[in-house]
Amino acid sequence: MLNRIVLMGRLTANPELKSTTTGKSVTSFSIAVERNYNKSGEERKVDFFNVVCWNYTAEFVCRYFAKGNMIALEGKLQSRTYQANDGSTRYVTEIVADTISFTGERVQKANNNKGSSSTTSEQPPLPSQPDFENMPIDDDLPF
Repeated sequence: MLNRIVLMGRLTANPELKSTTTGKSVTSFSIAVERNYNKSGEERKVDFFNVVCWNYTAEFVCRYFAKGNMIALEGKLQSRTYQANDGSTRYVTEIVADTISFTGERVQKANNNKGSSSTTSEQPPLPSQPDFENMPIDDDLPF
């Protein structure tokens, strides 16, 4: 059986480090991942995924990542159920990440505190390529 997932996206909030009653570190957060394809004239669509990290991986995420930072992760997709306060059964699907990586994006912090906003550094402009022209995107494939 195979259950591996690899994603790269932006954190939607600052991750918070928590501890279980047995002393294990845990954090949960969500990431926004843009879809690769969008129809002409439409905004690019974004999917949001819930992620859980344990132990050293959770500590790493909370130390080095903040809201808006790009993050790459690898893990497994897992589903679980629990009883809500109203007695109903809730179903949750989340990614349990075991490998977290930086994406190479340079981030400059405005202040040293965790709650500060971060901005990405300027990227050099891409060279223009006059040999290429934009092709209209069509839903019909030529083959």
